[in-house]
Formats: sequence, structure tokens, C-alpha cells
Amino acid sequence: MYFSILRTNRNFRLLYIGQAISQLGDWFNAVAVYALLLDLTGSATAVAWMMIVQFLPIALVGPLAGVVVDRVNRRRLMIAADLVRGCLILGLLLVKSADHIWIAYLVMALTVSASAFFEPARTATIPNITSAEELLPANALSSATWSAMLAVGASIGGLMTVALGRDIAFAINAASFFASALFIGRTRYDANPAAGRPPLRGLAAIAGVSDLVEGIRYVRHRSHVGALIFVKAGWGLAGGVLLLLTIFGQRVFPVAGSTAAGIGVLYGARGLGAGLGPIALRWILGQKPQTLRRTIGPAYFMVGVFYVALAGAPTLPIAALFVMLAHFGGSILWVFSTVLLQMEVPDRFRGRVFATELALVTLTSSISSYWTGFELDHAGWSPRMLSFALGVMFCVPGALWLLIQSRWREAELEPLTQSDAAESGEEEVLEGRIG
Repeated sequence: MYFSILRTNRNFRLLYIGQAISQLGDWFNAVAVYALLLDLTGSATAVAWMMIVQFLPIALVGPLAGVVVDRVNRRRLMIAADLVRGCLILGLLLVKSADHIWIAYLVMALTVSASAFFEPARTATIPNITSAEELLPANALSSATWSAMLAVGASIGGLMTVALGRDIAFAINAASFFASALFIGRTRYDANPAAGRPPLRGLAAIAGVSDLVEGIRYVRHRSHVGALIFVKAGWGLAGGVLLLLTIFGQRVFPVAGSTAAGIGVLYGARGLGAGLGPIALRWILGQKPQTLRRTIGPAYFMVGVFYVALAGAPTLPIAALFVMLAHFGGSILWVFSTVLLQMEVPDRFRGRVFATELALVTLTSSISSYWTGFELDHAGWSPRMLSFALGVMFCVPGALWLLIQSRWREAELEPLTQSDAAESGEEEVLEGRIG
């Protein structure tokens, strides 16, 4: 099914190739940036602040981004975001000493602000260029590609940073954004949001206030949609594990004394597990919405168990194995919640829903990353103690999901009828919605 989508669906193939190239560059860049900060400052807090800078702007820009995604041509928006990111990332070439660290923070803050427009547009586009049968495989393939690029990009990026220097990694990332824009520009489909939107009138409408209120009203009347929006935010509450992997690579499992190489191995293991998760589970469980919902709770516990296990890992290979298995579960959370939202949410609301979802996960990840960095640098916690604590934290959203799911009435999970759609102003075809 996966190769069939790439062979027969030209628009998805081009979007997929652009994604793969861009994400490969991202992970070259990520390892180089984290290693740069650790080498210049020696501070876990400095890396934590970089992760916050990579998360928090999305939370701040997200509401506006969602409105824009639901108002403009999504293909053109993605191309513009890619071009802006490609130009911005070249600013990292200016960082040569600790005095220049502020440039890295500024560049990454602006770059991820552009990503706040790109990612919701890309996620909202996938249902428009795939059939109902292709939707889960397409998202699983996208997740697997992200994961493969993480595994390849982080591993090779770590080695390349050691061998050739960080500037090569930064230049590759900039070029990858321009290549992504080129491939997305070759797609041919109706990239405008669903028709029937009223023209912009008045200051509130132009500022997006009325669109935001409309989106809030939509989610408020559909509790299961609201719960799905918070799935990734639950993962983000323990998002400090991503900072923790850099510290394990530096302090616990350095490779031949190299910061970048140790980080690369653990991030590569993370990517491998994230790629295998949704593909394996789709093959085992199928793609019925009810089954996808039931799998989310156990996936939280899977992540938690293996991060607790990481706390006692004696060697780098065993640590990498535990990281791989933890992110096997993490990718299930990510892909299954995305697919369920794509199936349930009408096209005219998708931009706002996915931008809100992205804003929530980046906000919770920012808080968790800061807390993790503070505990490492100021409270005397060891990386192993924090791995245990964060692993336990994953059980909290898992338990909440199981509790909430047990209280849902089956009627709440039925597709909207045509009369329901008329009352809420949803004029699109409702086939393929959650059953």
C-alpha cells in the first residue's frame, strides 16, 4: 500500500519527497545546533532554552497561523514558508563564539515561527490529496519518513559535524528548504480551503477573531475532537526527554569523547522507533477508528516504561534500544491522533485545529524542557533520575485517556448526519468520518 501511494498519487509523492529532503536537513541541523551550544557554553540549560525557542514561538503564532491556513491557498503558503526558512537558517553561519549565541536563538525562533504556518498546512492538505483508504498509510509513511530522516540525519549529521564542521550541516539544511519548495511547487490540486467562507468584513474578521471563535465553538461541541487535540500535548508534558537525550549523549554515553556522535546515536534510535511504530501497528491492528482510539492509552504507558528502563541502561547500545522502543510508542500517539483528527474534522476547520494542536504540544514541551534543564543544572538531578521521573510522568496522560474514553457515549463518536452538518454550517461531504 505504501509504495502504491507513492507510485500512483503524484501530488502526495511530490509532497512526500519535499518533506523527506527538508527533514533530512533539519536533523543535520539539530545535532549541529545542540552540539554547538554544549561546546560553547557547557550548559544543559542553554540547550533547554534552544528547545524552548524551537517550541514556544509555535505556541504564540499558532492561533494566527490556523486562521491563515484556513483562509489562503495552502500550497502557496507552504512554498513561502519553505523559502523564508531556507533564507533564515543561513544566519547560523554567523555563530562563531559564545558572544554570538543570541543569533542562534533568534534564527531558530524565526524559523520555527514559519514552521507554525507550514506544518498545519501540510497536515490539512493530506486528506485533500488522498483517498479514505490512503489516509492512514499516507500519515504512517510521512511519520516513518520523518523518523527515517531523524535516524539517518541525526546519525550522519553527528559524524559530519565532527568530521567537516557545523557550517556544512547548516548549509545543507538551508538548501533542503529550497528543494522542498521546488517539489511542493510542482503539485497540482485545489489548494484553497473549503468553499463557502464569508468575505472578510470588519476589524475583528480581518484580525481572525471571528474565525478563532468559530473554531472554538466547533471543538466545544465535540468533546472527542477536543480530547484528540490534547493527545500530543500529553506527550509534550514529558517532552524534556528530548533534551535528556542530548545530555545522555554528552555526559553518560559519549562516543570517543564526542558530544555530537553520542547525541546522533540516541537521536537515530529515536527515529528508528518512531518509524516502525505506526507501520507495524497498522499491519497488526488495521485502521478502524475505534481501534486507533483504543491504542492511544497503552501507547503512553509504553513510552513511560522504556524511559524508566533508560534510567538503568548500562551501555549505549542498550540505551539506544530502550529509546527506540519508547518512541515506537510515541509515534503511535502522534500518527493515530493525527489520522483521527483528519477523518473527523471538516476541511474548513482543519487549519485551526491542527495549528491549535501544534501550539499545545510546543507549549507543554517548552515547559517540560525548561524544567528538565533547570533540574540538571541547578537542582543536582542526574540524567538517569530525570529519565525515571519523566517516564513516570507519561503514565498520567495515559491514565486520563483511558478514563475519558471509558466515558464517551457511542453516539458522540458517530459521524455527523447531513442535518447536523447543515446546523453547524458544514457543507462538505461527510463520508469517511469517524464511525
